[in-house]
Amino acid sequence: MIKALQDRAWDPGLRFDRADAPVAWIIERYGKHRLEQIRNGVVSYGSDGTVELRAETEEVTDYYADAPRGPLFPPISLPDIEKAEHRIGRRLPELLRRLYTEVANGGFGPDGGLASLNDGNRAPGHVRRDWPCAASVHERNLSEGMPPSWLFLAYGGCTMEWHVSLSAVDNPVLLYDATVTPSGKALTTAFAMRPPHYENGCGPGLTAATSG
Repeated sequence: MIKALQDRAWDPGLRFDRADAPVAWIIERYGKHRLEQIRNGVVSYGSDGTVELRAETEEVTDYYADAPRGPLFPPISLPDIEKAEHRIGRRLPELLRRLYTEVANGGFGPDGGLASLNDGNRAPGHVRRDWPCAASVHERNLSEGMPPSWLFLAYGGCTMEWHVSLSAVDNPVLLYDATVTPSGKALTTAFAMRPPHYENGCGPGLTAATSG
């Protein structure tokens, strides 16, 4: 699994579940008609002349074929892991420890991408703010009343966040939605140890139990 995750996380076209490609490059490579062909598959249009497409599309694969490989944020050391665990107050699951020390310090994966374990990481083009730090978000969440055993993993879009339980058996991953239901509760969905099958593809497909 680690090798498969390295292959994805170190490939800028596969690092997340979507990637940008310049419109001008697509026209030059495939012809203008290609824009119409892929119109329904475009996730969004950028103000910089790019289109955001799902990872693993032909256009994304071709555009990033010769791009340098490597993690967005280099893996960290075991002492760095232990410093973060001290802030969090709990030991991380062994799989997360291996991800952070062998794959990357966050900056890959589905949805918003895995958070880093320390502060001060900034992705190219992200000039306004640092990459999310799991330990810092955890400290903020504690002050807002979230269970101390929940560790932030990634933003899931809108009001949703991915968390991992550091106390439950098998460390289930939780999809937390801050939207309040008529009963006055937020929605929480529990998955197996990882979010949607990132190492094998980008789609969801996990059995879940939801409470709210």
